Amino acid sequence: MGERHPGNANPRRYWQRLIAASGYSDAVSRVTRGGAAAEQYGVHMFASDGRVDHWLRRGVNIGGVFDDRNSEPAVWSQRDHELTAIASVGFTHVRVPVRWWGHAGSTPPYRIDPIFATEVDRTIDRALHSGLGVVLSMHHADGVMSAEPAQVARVLALWAQVAARYADRRPGLAFDLLNEPRDALTPDRWNDILPLILGAVREIDRTRLVIIGGAQMGTLAGLVGIEPPADDALVLSLHYYEPFAFTHQAAPWESESAGWAGTRWGTASDRQAVTADLEAAARRARDLELPLYVGEFGTFHAADEHDRGAWTAWVRHELERLNLPWAYWDFATDFGLYDRERQHWRSHLLQSLIGPQRRPTGEDLCGLG
Repeated sequence: MGERHPGNANPRRYWQRLIAASGYSDAVSRVTRGGAAAEQYGVHMFASDGRVDHWLRRGVNIGGVFDDRNSEPAVWSQRDHELTAIASVGFTHVRVPVRWWGHAGSTPPYRIDPIFATEVDRTIDRALHSGLGVVLSMHHADGVMSAEPAQVARVLALWAQVAARYADRRPGLAFDLLNEPRDALTPDRWNDILPLILGAVREIDRTRLVIIGGAQMGTLAGLVGIEPPADDALVLSLHYYEPFAFTHQAAPWESESAGWAGTRWGTASDRQAVTADLEAAARRARDLELPLYVGEFGTFHAADEHDRGAWTAWVRHELERLNLPWAYWDFATDFGLYDRERQHWRSHLLQSLIGPQRRPTGEDLCGLG
């Protein structure tokens, strides 16, 4: 592969110089690496027989609380009884998407709003108290998708603050560095910038479990192109929503989604396609000698209810067959497992994720050919 930046043999130093020139030079000093072995850190994603044996095994995202671009302070909390319910049905963790970007200063030192941060603290601590692990995600960091040096410096500063804030929360807390890198964060550019963001965490916390996804929205294509930094407590991430025309039919934020309405799922070839994708992701992780975590998968509520359950059950079946830990998207939004108004689980989806696994029968296929 040729140089990613003409005249710069070391892309990482190229980004360091640009970030220093952006006015937040402290961020550059945080570029470092974890050094000790994973055994020293106590980070064990898998048992000796390869079976997933970790608090990350099965989870659910709690979207719509801290990640909404237009949220008001009144929604900045997760109800205690909901976290208890999540734990009681068998989930082992929650993934907490947080839009730190929208609750921090826009100029150095990019200070995070302490009132907002306190509400995030409360949810993390309540989850841990309920026996749930927590994956804390950097969600909707829109500016950094431009890959402009000043915006990269900003996300470094945010992670430095977050890492310091939660340095004493262990075990059972992991950091997801950037949700779905895209736009100007091409695979090459993301591979250049990723070590800098990881470095912002590692300067403060050298042992925290850190999750990283690839460019191209964290999809399989992005996973194929990722070049992870050397680190002893790193986990790869995949977000899985295939086939997209099924999982996102009639989703209002997708411009073509009205034309996907009525898309069905459940044939043998449909299942084979999912299996092929997830096996390819697992192979990529094995090639990179890193664990893989599927941090999002789910279906928009407009899809046929039976098909939603069948797709969810099959994805879960294949993930667990491949020993891949996962988190469903999500708890109580328009993809959700739980009806907040009625305060009850959507049983067909919950059983697809938590109930006993079985192979699909002819009845499950509903005559889909």
